[in-house]
Amino acid sequence: MPNSLSARGDRSGLSAFELQDELEQVAAAPKAFDLRHITSAVQSNLWLIVLIIAAALGVALVATLLQTKRYTASSSIQISNSSARVLGSKEDQPGDTEDAGYDTDRFLKTQVDVLQSRGLALRVAQKLNLIGDSRLPRAQGLSDGAASTAPDVQRDTAVALLQNNMGVNLPRDSRIVTISYSSADPSLSAQIANAYASEFIQNNLQQKFDSSSYARDFLAEQLQEAKAKLEASERAVNTYARDAGLINTGSSTTLGADGSSRTDRGSSVTNSSMQQLNQAANEATTRRIEAEGKWRAVSSGALLTSPIVISNPTIVALLSQRATVEADLSQDRANHLDDYPTIKAKQAQLGAINQQINSIANNVRNSVRQEYQSALSTEQALKGQVNGLKAETLTEQDKSVQYNLLSREADTNRQLYEGLLERYKTLNALAGVSLSNIAIIDNAEVPKAPSSPNLIKNLLLGLIFGLSLAALIVFFKDQFDDSIRVPEDVEGKLGVPLLGVVPKSDPDSPEEALADPKSPISESYNSLRGSLLYATPQGLAQIMLVTSAQAAEGKTTTSLAIASGFARMDRKVLLIDADLRRPSLHSRMSLSNERGLSDLLTSNDPLEQATQKSNVANLTLLTAGPIPPSPTELLSTARLEGLLQLAARQFDVIVIDSPPILGLADAPLMSALVDGVIVVVAADRSGRGALKSALRRLRSMRPILLGAVLTKFDPINSANRYSEYYGQHHYQYETAKADA
Repeated sequence: MPNSLSARGDRSGLSAFELQDELEQVAAAPKAFDLRHITSAVQSNLWLIVLIIAAALGVALVATLLQTKRYTASSSIQISNSSARVLGSKEDQPGDTEDAGYDTDRFLKTQVDVLQSRGLALRVAQKLNLIGDSRLPRAQGLSDGAASTAPDVQRDTAVALLQNNMGVNLPRDSRIVTISYSSADPSLSAQIANAYASEFIQNNLQQKFDSSSYARDFLAEQLQEAKAKLEASERAVNTYARDAGLINTGSSTTLGADGSSRTDRGSSVTNSSMQQLNQAANEATTRRIEAEGKWRAVSSGALLTSPIVISNPTIVALLSQRATVEADLSQDRANHLDDYPTIKAKQAQLGAINQQINSIANNVRNSVRQEYQSALSTEQALKGQVNGLKAETLTEQDKSVQYNLLSREADTNRQLYEGLLERYKTLNALAGVSLSNIAIIDNAEVPKAPSSPNLIKNLLLGLIFGLSLAALIVFFKDQFDDSIRVPEDVEGKLGVPLLGVVPKSDPDSPEEALADPKSPISESYNSLRGSLLYATPQGLAQIMLVTSAQAAEGKTTTSLAIASGFARMDRKVLLIDADLRRPSLHSRMSLSNERGLSDLLTSNDPLEQATQKSNVANLTLLTAGPIPPSPTELLSTARLEGLLQLAARQFDVIVIDSPPILGLADAPLMSALVDGVIVVVAADRSGRGALKSALRRLRSMRPILLGAVLTKFDPINSANRYSEYYGQHHYQYETAKADA
C-alpha cells in the first residue's frame, strides 16, 4: 500500500476539504533537497548533459588552439616598513614593526597600490623607451598605430598596456611581493618585470629625498629667522650696555651636564674693582691684626722678654757674647781686684754689649710699631675705597636687571639658532644617503615556456562551465517540465493524495492484464481498492467519479478495474459510462449500447430498464446510450442527481466513468454530485500545466478529491529507478515464478 495511505490514516480526524488544503500547501511549499529526484533528473537528461559538457570541452579546446601564446616573467621584492641610514642617528635605525605597533597590513597594501599606479607605469615606460615603440603593442597582439598617433595618446596607450598586463601578488603573512608581466614577447616580459622592481625602488628613494628636501627648506627658513632674532637680541644687549655705561670683563661658554652649551657673561668693571678692593681690604685687616698683636706683645713688657725681640738673630748673638764676657769677668774677679785692667776691660766690653742689645731691641720694637701703623693706615685706606665703590655697585646692579633680561633673551636665541643649525647640518649630511626599505629578491628571467594558453586549465574550466551550464539547463528544464514521471510528483506537484500506482502493461490490451489476478496491473488495482476503502474519514465513498485531464490516460480502465474489484468483494456495484461523447465501456464488456444514461436523462424511465448485467458477479453496467446533441446540457439537469440518489439506494458502490476535464464541463458538473472524485494521471504524458488547469476547474466546484491514480508507470525506466514506490528490484509474480 502506498505511503500516502499511512499519512492519511494519521490525519483521519481531518475533513476531506481540510486534507485537500493541507496537501495544496505542501505542494506550494519549497521543496527540500531530494537526492533521489536529482539522480532521476540526471539520468533522464544524461545525453543532454553529456552533449553540453562535450560542447563546452570542445569550445575550450578550440579556444586554446586559437589563443596567442603568452609568456609571464616574474620578479620578487621584499618590502620592509622602515630603512636604515648610512650616517643615521639612533632614531634613524630601522625599528621592528611589531614592537612599534605599525599597521603593517595597511602599509603593504599601500605599497601594492603604488606598484599598480599610473605614475610607476609611466616611469617604467620612460625607462624602457616604450612610449611610441611598436614592441609593446605587438607583444599584446595589437596593431602598430604608434607612429600615427599624438604623443599624449602614445603615452596613455603604453601606460594602459603596462597596467593591464602586470600583476602584483602579496601572500598573506609575507612581505615578499611578486611582480609579473605577461606578453607575447618573453624577453620584453622579463625586461618590464625587472624595470618595475628597479623603478619601484627608485621611486621610493626619490620620495624620501623629496621629503628630506622639504624638511631642509623648512629648516633653512627657520634658521634665517633664528639668526635674525639672535643678531637683534645681541645688538640690544650691546646698545643697552653702552647707554648704561656697563663694561663687562668678558664672557665664556660652558658645557652643561645635559650636553647643552651655556654662556656665562663676565662681571662689570665696577663690580670687579669692588671685589678686588674688598679682597685687598680683607687682607689688610688681617695684616693689621697680625701687626697689632706683635706691637702689643712688644710694648706691654720688658724688651728682652718679648719673643719677637729675643728671636732676633742679632740679639741672640749679642746675648751669647754677653754671657761669654760675663763668664770670663766672673773668673777674673775671682783672681783679681776690680781695678785690675783685665777686669776693667771686660766690664767696658760688657757695657758695650748691653748697650748694643738695648739699641737693637729698641729698633725691633720700633719696626713692629711702624709695621702696625702701616697696616692700620693701609686697612683704613682700602676700606674707604670699598665703601666708595659700594654705592656705585648698587647703582650698577639696578641697571643690570634690564641688561640681564636682554642677555638671557640673547642666550635663548643663540641656543635655538645653534640647535637648528646642528639639525640642518645633520639633514644635509643624511640627504640622499638613506638605504631603501625595498630589496630585490629575484630578478625576472626570460621565460622558456608559455604561461598561457594552458590546455589542462582551459579544459578544466570548460568542464566546470559545462557542468554548471548542464546543471542550470537541467534545473530549469525540471522546473518547467510539466510531466508527472514518478509517484512522488503527484503529491509534490499536484497537491493531491496518491491513491495508487499502476504500472505500464506489457500486453497491448490492459483487459488481458486485468484478467490475470497475479499480474502487476491487477495487484496495483487491488492496492488502489484498499486505498479507496480508507480514502475518507468515513471510509469508502459510495459514489465515485473517475476522470482525467485529457483523453487516453486510463480512466476507463481504472473505472472498470475499481468496479470489478469491489464487485469481487461481494458488494453491489453500478458502473456508469458518463462519457456521452466517446463511450467505450460497452465495447470493452461486449454489451449493447442501445439504451443507456442518455435515455434515462431524457425520460422518466426506471433505472432497471437501462442497466445491464455484466459477466462479473455483482457488477451492473449503465452504458452511455445514444450520443445526444448536447451532452453538457443533458448532464446539467436535475434528472442526473435523482438517478444517482436512486442508484445509491440500490447499490453499495457507484463508479462513474466521466469525460476528460479539459475543454469540457461534464466532469466538473458531475463532481459536485458525487461523494468523491478520482483523478487519473498517465505517467510521462500529462503536463503539469494541464493537470493544474484541470484541477483548478475541478476545485471550483468544491468537490471531494479522493486522490490521484498514476497509470502507465514504467519502473524499469532509468529515470524512475529511484522512486520510493518502485526500486530497482520491484516485486512481481512473473519474476517469482521464473526464479522458482
